[in-house]
Amino acid sequence: QVQLVESGGGLVQAGGSLRLSCTASGGIFRLYSMGWFRQAPGKEREFVARISSSSIYTSYADSVKGRFTISRDNTENTVYLQMNNLKPEDTALYYCAAGRGAQTERSSTLPSWYDTWGQGTQVAVSS
Repeated sequence: QVQLVESGGGLVQAGGSLRLSCTASGGIFRLYSMGWFRQAPGKEREFVARISSSSIYTSYADSVKGRFTISRDNTENTVYLQMNNLKPEDTALYYCAAGRGAQTERSSTLPSWYDTWGQGTQVAVSS
């Protein structure tokens, strides 16, 4: 079972950028599809982006398309989320998640498909 640790969160002004990292240990990282989710206070956890095990497939929530980019480096056991043109509504606790097995674009957006989660990294965007 892989373990996940996120980093890279912080406080940034609107229009700024951050790059989140999620490093895996204890498993064969290249076998896992990876996702980023976020949860704002009082709201449900929501899908942000996902990337397949071989990086062939990526998908994004409509709210971040064109601003966020997910990528991974299987040699470094790390998945990244580059966030540009940040908005105050992007403020949330960001989690990375890992899962194995057959995945559709629909299932990749569901927290229930993923079986391993990191502890989260906080992103705050000021206006």
